[in-house]
Amino acid sequence: MSRIIGYTTGVYDLFHIGHLNVLRRARAECDYLVVGVTTDELSLSRKGKRPVISYEERSEIVRSIRYVDEVVPQDGMDKLEAWRRIGFHRMFVGDDWKGTPQWNEIERRFAQHSVEIRYFPYTSHTSSTILREALSKLA
Repeated sequence: MSRIIGYTTGVYDLFHIGHLNVLRRARAECDYLVVGVTTDELSLSRKGKRPVISYEERSEIVRSIRYVDEVVPQDGMDKLEAWRRIGFHRMFVGDDWKGTPQWNEIERRFAQHSVEIRYFPYTSHTSSTILREALSKLA
């Protein structure tokens, strides 16, 4: 196989060490890492809240991380459509999704295209949700 293209996605709001760990690990397992940063609109429709930091700023933060080769907008949840656009060989996901019906189906569909799903440990002690809650208590 020539170069291995990896792909991961996230909101990357209130960037923290868990985000950095995923990007570092993902880049160690591919030659070129594409990161889908969730748009404000998708975050609002999926989670019912707008990120604290705008899409443009979150994209710039992620783009500046040395492990990231390319940033693209994640404006939908169809991972197969993202694969059609990007052509990645590996997708990296937090292990909190492993074994869920949704990701079992995604694994099944990607296996037909020889795309590997690699799960990384979720950083439970730090999350954007925890940081958002801490900030709201300061306000």
